[in-house]
Amino acid sequence: MSTAPLLSVENVTRRYRMPRDTLLRAPEVLTAVENASFVLRAGETMGIVGESGSGKSTLARMVMAFEAPDAGRILFEGQDINRMGAADLRRARQRFQMVFQDPFGSLDPRRTVAWSIAEPLRALQPGADHRPRIDEALSQVGLRPADGLRYPHEFSGGQRQRIAIARAIVTRPALLVADEAVSALDVSVQAQILNLLMDLQEELGLGILFISHDLAVVGCMCDHLLVMQHGKCLEAGPAGRVLRAPAHDYTRTLLTAAGM
Repeated sequence: MSTAPLLSVENVTRRYRMPRDTLLRAPEVLTAVENASFVLRAGETMGIVGESGSGKSTLARMVMAFEAPDAGRILFEGQDINRMGAADLRRARQRFQMVFQDPFGSLDPRRTVAWSIAEPLRALQPGADHRPRIDEALSQVGLRPADGLRYPHEFSGGQRQRIAIARAIVTRPALLVADEAVSALDVSVQAQILNLLMDLQEELGLGILFISHDLAVVGCMCDHLLVMQHGKCLEAGPAGRVLRAPAHDYTRTLLTAAGM
């Protein structure tokens, strides 16, 4: 396993100006993430956990370069993603992909599964024949190549999340960002998707950034944990240490809520 960081998040801060509520008062500024830092290496999983509003999804959007930080920097394979030009960032995106919470909402219901899976490939190679790679991705997530001809509504929630994962790995990325990727699924299906992600990580050498509000879920698959509350990073370390001997009261509260 490489010791060089795949992803380095360095003192990242993100603020939002809220709508002005009066002409005579300056608009309020909300700090969604404050001085967040962590390192993720290839083949490892970093879990980011916290309640709704903790800043974990904002952090995920910045890692994906959907939003730029107001301070700090994010290095992917040694390059600052917010200093890349549009063409370079588009090429870099094949190396980091995202799996969202709602698989049905992230798939076009009017298009076949194959069309949706090929979406990131078309951005890189428009007009090319992507069918062999689509078939391979479907097989890697436990579906049949023939399923590519069907439509999202023909699949269960767990199967749709497999399709979303197929779309995320079709470019053969090095980093997968999973934002609440199993929270909308039944517990038994959650376990299947978590096992799939761990199998893919072993097969492809993926680094995974796993965002969740559920410590029980992240505890079963993460090497490292980062605990966030109100935009601040309260605690970080090896998953086993954070779960067995949490240093912060908020972490202990989350553990109690999860029955751990």
